[in-house]
Amino acid sequence: MNGGRFYKRTIRDVPLRGKTVLVRVDYNVPLREDGTIADDYRIQSSLPTIRKLLDESCKIVLISHLGRPDGKIAPEFSLEPAAQRLAELLKTSVRFVDKSIGPKVSMAIKRAPKGSITVLENLRFHAEEEADDPLFAQKLAKDSGANYFVQDGFGVVHRAHASTHAITQYLPSVAGLLLEREYMTITHAMRDPARPLVAVLGGAKVSDKIGILKKFAHIADTIILGGAMANTFLAYKGNFMGASVYEKDQNEVIQDVYDQAVRKVGRKGLDAFLILPFDVGVGASRNQNATRQDVSVKAIPTGMMALDSGPASIAVMRKVIDGAKTVIWNGTLGIAEVPAFAKGSIALAEELASRPHITSIVGGGDTADFVLHWDKKQGKSFSHVSTGGGASLELMSGLKLPGVEALLDAPR
Repeated sequence: MNGGRFYKRTIRDVPLRGKTVLVRVDYNVPLREDGTIADDYRIQSSLPTIRKLLDESCKIVLISHLGRPDGKIAPEFSLEPAAQRLAELLKTSVRFVDKSIGPKVSMAIKRAPKGSITVLENLRFHAEEEADDPLFAQKLAKDSGANYFVQDGFGVVHRAHASTHAITQYLPSVAGLLLEREYMTITHAMRDPARPLVAVLGGAKVSDKIGILKKFAHIADTIILGGAMANTFLAYKGNFMGASVYEKDQNEVIQDVYDQAVRKVGRKGLDAFLILPFDVGVGASRNQNATRQDVSVKAIPTGMMALDSGPASIAVMRKVIDGAKTVIWNGTLGIAEVPAFAKGSIALAEELASRPHITSIVGGGDTADFVLHWDKKQGKSFSHVSTGGGASLELMSGLKLPGVEALLDAPR
């Protein structure tokens, strides 16, 4: 970090007036079955950067991926609906070109006036995108006619792809406002949080979150575990888990986390530092209309799955959150998309939303999706809802992000 300043150049540090700018956004938005956009949070989050570039009379060219078309043209993953939604949000016309590279792209951008926005088709219709192919990146740069590249897709900067990494070899490359805000907010919360810092970790797998678990064992004042992640810890501690989902091969990692915790808080302080559920909501299925029964973790019935934290565990969580100054939440506390098993996640969301004095940082991915659907203020009830799942995890774990590292350094 650079005295509280972002260590890379941003769109405020380069002369952009009237220039053509290629902007990598993250419009990988969830779609409904009929192909319409289910949640436009990522599009909304890109608006500050786009508005700033419009103020500079830039010719703006937006690129993104959507879904996993695996290098083939798949009309259901077209970015055209995202372009239409962007036009509605900005109340201005947005051009859409059904190609990412080639003469159709270069002609359309040549004809576009300054102060215009053009969205190109899904980058992942080309296998070269995920291969970080330099020739594909070179074509993106050349066919867009861009003077600058702006990285504003925080959700993809942990990947070395053509539009996050190779592209920076062909254009002077700087950060957009969303990328800067995500990076600064998350790193500040990890390096210099208002304390007590409480980390709430849920989701499916310990193996996905080894880095962040070890990091929080080092920096957090309390860690609360939920979801299938907690199941793996409960199984490690000898509890019979019925038909619950958990990982059987994480004993070494868990022992490592406990050893680190003991060094920090002593054996007596362990249960207050690393808090596992002591009762759980169990069910026989994960269907939308599944029913729930609350039982002690010592009494999970055969054939039943632990799918949420139980009421006594939720009450303890509320009490811990009550005394926190910073809360970092990554991973829902149960199968939150099933109404019967969303109680833990709802309780946590309510707790954070009703306490504006707590700095609340919500990780991306499923956690952000849950919070955005729950919150009537579209995420504004929390200090920060991240647009990046894997990127926020890796950043919190202290890893370097290829798409950020490749940008121009800020002047010293």
